[in-house]
Amino acid sequence: MPVRSAMTEERDSTDRFDTQLERLQRQFENISRMWDLERFGLSESEMTSIGIDLIDHGDEFELTANVPGFDRDEIDARISENTLTITAEREAETEAKEELYLKRERAHRSVSRSIRLPEPVDEENVTATYENGVLRLTLPKQQPSDVGGHTIEVE
Repeated sequence: MPVRSAMTEERDSTDRFDTQLERLQRQFENISRMWDLERFGLSESEMTSIGIDLIDHGDEFELTANVPGFDRDEIDARISENTLTITAEREAETEAKEELYLKRERAHRSVSRSIRLPEPVDEENVTATYENGVLRLTLPKQQPSDVGGHTIEVE
């Protein structure tokens, strides 16, 4: 029959306590994170990603991006080297109106999504609209003569 020392039992007890404490901390972090998301009225998946649809209409692409909870001026869309990047950023602050407030909170929310376009687009003629949390971009494709320079006539 193995003999257990008081030190071994104490260490086992401490290990069990540490494991329980770690589990409790993770649960508290999850609850805290979800509470922050609920202030924006969003689920965690909505908070961390931008869902997109990309349609090829032949002479142009149409991209639809879901960016709920942001105002138009909080959204930035850029094209560089045939990659479209959409970023949305918002800061929120709540505070009690009393002079000696007990609670004051700040939140920062940022989401971003980059997508490599399947063909070069005419960056100068891209248009975008934003309504009801949906960003729509029309991305005209570059004409063949615009891609790769121009033809040189040989005499």
